[in-house]
Amino acid sequence: MALPYLDATASGVVGQSQPMRMVCIGLNFGLVPHLFFPTETGTSYQLSERLAPLAELRSEFTVFSGLDHGINARGGHGGVHAYLSGVLSKNSRGMPESNISVDQKAVQIIGAETRFPSLQLASGRDPNNLISWSASGVSLPPIFDVTTIYNLLFQKIDPRLRNSTQGKYAARTSILDLVKTDADYLQSRVGVRDRRKLEHYFQSVRTVEKRLTQATQWLQIRKPNVDYTLPAEANQLDFADRVPLYYDLMALALQTDSTRVITLALADIGANYGGFNISRGYHQLTHHGKVPEYINELSIIEQFHTQQFAKFLVQLRSIREPDGKPLLDKCMVLFGSGMGNASAHSNRNLPLVLAGGGFQHGEHKSYFKPGANSEATLAGKLFVSMLNHFGMEVDRFGAASGTLTGLEVQG
Repeated sequence: MALPYLDATASGVVGQSQPMRMVCIGLNFGLVPHLFFPTETGTSYQLSERLAPLAELRSEFTVFSGLDHGINARGGHGGVHAYLSGVLSKNSRGMPESNISVDQKAVQIIGAETRFPSLQLASGRDPNNLISWSASGVSLPPIFDVTTIYNLLFQKIDPRLRNSTQGKYAARTSILDLVKTDADYLQSRVGVRDRRKLEHYFQSVRTVEKRLTQATQWLQIRKPNVDYTLPAEANQLDFADRVPLYYDLMALALQTDSTRVITLALADIGANYGGFNISRGYHQLTHHGKVPEYINELSIIEQFHTQQFAKFLVQLRSIREPDGKPLLDKCMVLFGSGMGNASAHSNRNLPLVLAGGGFQHGEHKSYFKPGANSEATLAGKLFVSMLNHFGMEVDRFGAASGTLTGLEVQG
């Protein structure tokens, strides 16, 4: 349990508008389509088996069908990393911001207002599930260790170490200055392709510089106090017992305004079948071939994921901001996958749910285009809508242009 969200620890004061937040949760193996997608559209749709845990939150989320990233992000398991970018990393050369992900695009307007510009978290080390990407086309490494996450957010800094840490940051900044000088010298002496590579390199250097400056400033500010303790040997817990800890820490990070942008990549379940009552591995089960026994066991894992998602939304709804409104009203939460159907290695028709954030919810919206081919709409349009509501004036994202028609903001 966390302490109440006090005015003294809030990002603003009573009467001020509270900042928007963004959380993106990605499942490596997607969800069984016929158990996830409702059969009806509109507000009167019947919740599917997978969405049943969200019943009490029906008015707080929208479920989408007919959205994917088209030919730009196909590749089976190798296409999952394009979940939040809409573009495979290998296909992003020449694009102005490479295959930047929607979370990192949102970070561009936050500045140094929070201790961490963003947090990238993951439950395991799966290279296919790197879902957060910079404007220079580099995947941002996630943190797996829940103890490390907790310490980053809340462990107090020993005053004796503060000066030495500040010195290390200054030394790294000096090294970056030297590297930039060499790169500046090279830029006027290389061809067009190499200049493009150098520009992406400069973007990476500028990002590192910005984060070092921000980290130096925040060294002088005490970390928040929370009434929350991790269980003993938290990192050795089975997947089923460890995943709720990631959600707890995300809620605390948002509540204390330690960050406003978070991604959570949920990959394989690890040893001991993740602590679930199953007899086969997660990946094996996703290749179910419509065998009932496989689907039944796979459903245990998938239902766990939507249950945890629902609990997280309830957590955010229960946290009151200084203006008295639920945190969920100012936090858009995307839940889904870059995998549409793992059994067929398909990246089409992605399972996507958007909750909170002040959007008008309560519907199943289908975006399949008219015609026999059931062509989907680019999911990047959803990301444009999210970024606009986050406060960014953009009309394109990845290969998509324009907002998602019909997704409206509450008046």
